[in-house]
Formats: sequence, structure tokens, C-alpha cells
Amino acid sequence: MIVDKKKLELARARACMGQKEIVASGFPKGTYCGILRGNDVKPETMGKLAKILGVDVTEIIKEEN
Repeated sequence: MIVDKKKLELARARACMGQKEIVASGFPKGTYCGILRGNDVKPETMGKLAKILGVDVTEIIKEEN
């Protein structure tokens, strides 16, 4: 799964969370940086990020064409 960066930014804005808050919530900084670089992510990892942001995972993943 690949994150849609614009959707992620919107979800972060809605949750009023920056990188520091996400990492403080227990999400590994290296994994978060990899997600921002466009690395492929396991579904369970993307689910954890979505849960921290309080959104459904479908709101932050890039839709396949």
C-alpha cells in the first residue's frame, strides 16, 4: 500500500497532528519517513497510522489506477 501524501496531510490537519505527535503516539519515526518517501507499506502498518489519525485507512491510501 502506498500513502497519498495530500490525503495524509488532510488527515493530519483534521487530527491536528504533526510528525512529532504521530511518533509520540507510538508510530516508528523511520517507518513514517519511509511512508512519506513513497515506500510500500504493509496493510497493518497503514492501519496503525490511520488509527492514530482517527480516519479509515481508505482515506489515506493512494488509489490504484
